[in-house]
Amino acid sequence: MYSLSTWPVMFLFLLGIHEVKSGRCTKLCVCDSIHLTVACVNKNLTEVPPTIDEITVKLDLRGNNIQELPTGAFMHTPYLTHLSLQRSNIRKVREGAFRSLGRLVLLNLAHNNIEILYQESFDGLSSLKQLLLDHNRVEEIQPGAFSQLGFLNLLSITHNQLVYIPNMAFQGLQNIKWLRLSHNALNYIDIEAFAGLFTLTRLSIDNNELQLTEVTRLDLSYNPMTYLGEEAVSMAKLTHLFLDHNSLQDFSNMAVFPSSRLTHLDLSHNQLRIMQPLAPGSPSLARLNLAGNPIYCSCYLRPLREWAIRECVRLGGTCSGPPHISDESLEAMQPSELRCQSQEAMLKAEFEEWRRHPPSPTIPPADKVKCPDNCVCEADNHHSSCENQGHTKVPRGFPPDTRLLDLRGNHLHYIPANSFPGVPAVVSLHLQRCKIHEVEGGAFSGMKGLVYLYLSENDLTSLSPDTFKGLPQLTYLHLEKNRFTQFPKGAFKVLPSLLALHLENNAITKLEAGILMGAEKLRSLYLTSNAITSIASKAFDPARDLDTLHLGTNKLKEVPSDALSKTTSLAELHLSHNPIRWVGAQAFLPIATSLKHLHLNNMGLEKDSLAGLGPGLQSLYLEGNQLEDVPDFSPLSKLEAINLAENPLLCDCPLLPLRKWIEKVNLKVRATCSYPPELRGHRVKDVHVFKSCPGERPPSAHSPKTSKGSTPTKSKPALIGAPKILKVGKH
Repeated sequence: MYSLSTWPVMFLFLLGIHEVKSGRCTKLCVCDSIHLTVACVNKNLTEVPPTIDEITVKLDLRGNNIQELPTGAFMHTPYLTHLSLQRSNIRKVREGAFRSLGRLVLLNLAHNNIEILYQESFDGLSSLKQLLLDHNRVEEIQPGAFSQLGFLNLLSITHNQLVYIPNMAFQGLQNIKWLRLSHNALNYIDIEAFAGLFTLTRLSIDNNELQLTEVTRLDLSYNPMTYLGEEAVSMAKLTHLFLDHNSLQDFSNMAVFPSSRLTHLDLSHNQLRIMQPLAPGSPSLARLNLAGNPIYCSCYLRPLREWAIRECVRLGGTCSGPPHISDESLEAMQPSELRCQSQEAMLKAEFEEWRRHPPSPTIPPADKVKCPDNCVCEADNHHSSCENQGHTKVPRGFPPDTRLLDLRGNHLHYIPANSFPGVPAVVSLHLQRCKIHEVEGGAFSGMKGLVYLYLSENDLTSLSPDTFKGLPQLTYLHLEKNRFTQFPKGAFKVLPSLLALHLENNAITKLEAGILMGAEKLRSLYLTSNAITSIASKAFDPARDLDTLHLGTNKLKEVPSDALSKTTSLAELHLSHNPIRWVGAQAFLPIATSLKHLHLNNMGLEKDSLAGLGPGLQSLYLEGNQLEDVPDFSPLSKLEAINLAENPLLCDCPLLPLRKWIEKVNLKVRATCSYPPELRGHRVKDVHVFKSCPGERPPSAHSPKTSKGSTPTKSKPALIGAPKILKVGKH
């Protein structure tokens, strides 16, 4: 008898493909035809070998000199499950490089020189479980970089050069468990940077440059957190911490240990049945709110009550049991009243209590959870999923305490009114890739707790004014990758809480006045990859608090200055990949005082004036334009990141101010010469041509370091030059 493990090999043998055919294994590689593995380690390869056998499942390309992975780099190896590319000197991963690897579960890109994670860099990796990007030079995560990685459990980007995490940076990671961002240079994380990561259980963000020392009030309400571990909140000046309306089932007594000034801690409306007093040395609270928790007032609660009396901490909340003291105020309970019976008597009392009252969401029902056919309903995390089951109608009968409802990949086509009865607690609803072409008004009626709605990758062309009626808490709306040719004007008047609206990858051609009527609280608007040619002067007027605006990859020929006249809070503007050849002196004047991050990459920009920009700008991206010289950066005193790569800079005396500015601000900039030909590829900072320019210091005045950099030695190749984005040193 053959063992089960030998059957795949025997099957391949019978098909006549049990070994790599002659000539299929390059002489630089070691091929194992039994285990279907190929190893080409430390062979100085400059590309992925095209002769690797199609049936290979594990490919090891460590220690080579590949530098760039082009689109379709692995088209000839569609059965790979494991791919190792460490230490291969890779600096760029083109969009679609892994597009054919639908079976890959592990991708290791550690110890390379990758600087940017592009929007479709990992497109096609639909089965990927682990992605390792440690020890690269990653400085930028473009929106949608991980949108195709729905099964990813581990994402590791440690020891890189990340300074900033934008909103929704990790969008699409529906099953992420561990996100590692340790050992970067992070000093700013947008408020919605980790939005949508419902399954995240571990976040490693140590050894960065985050400075939250001035925060006094931190609001983490209405998140699906179930546990807060030791020293989870460490902020020296924090006085008020709000963790209400989460799913907390356990709270470490060391969770707020380093926050020495904390006086108010709100843990109301969670799932805590018991809580220990804070550890000795923890902050001296004045109030601890436990209202809305199923607190069981037995002897196990006595230490908390004694601690509260001793430390003069006011307790909010009531007892949920045992029956004789149900609904009694925690503040009124005396320690002597908090007694425990025998274990048998306690269990009996709790059982009788549970029979009288429906069990709280933290207590899974004794029998099987009610769930529609071809769906999976998990009681412990309140998730219900019918993903890719071929449903033509929205199933009925989900548990009423469902918080995440996943219906992706079905064939719903049309969503009629009242399609989701009996699920008022749903926080996140996923309807991606359901071939939806119409949503009837009132379709989501009754979903009063809905915060996240994903209608991405469907066939929607329009929305009625009543489409989202009955969703007072809806905050994040995803409509990207549909078929809108016009902005769905009027559909957002019934969404008073809308903060983020995604309409990327549609076919919208213009933005008219009044499109955001009713969305007065909108903070983020994403319109990347449409066909927008014009924007009316009052298009964004209702959204006075707009903070982030993405207009990249459209057909704008000029900066929409008039449309920005009322967006006086705008901090981040993306205009990259628009055919804007010239930026005038007053183009950014309406947002000069608020703008912090400006993206102008790959526009064919020939002239750029910064006269309208304020001194508060923190990052400026000008990669891939046609700039022969650059404007004066000296007024931008708070600049922390700049990108001038891939511009045809003319290294002559007119560029001397740039050279001096780079040296003065202690900001490493990747700016290389294109002209004259003998200096092509040399860093502006290193070339010696400026020594003869009027106003340049004589050689004797240079520091030893600068003199060494100006000697006629071979320049380093551009690929190992200074990174594009680095944090400014402290002055």
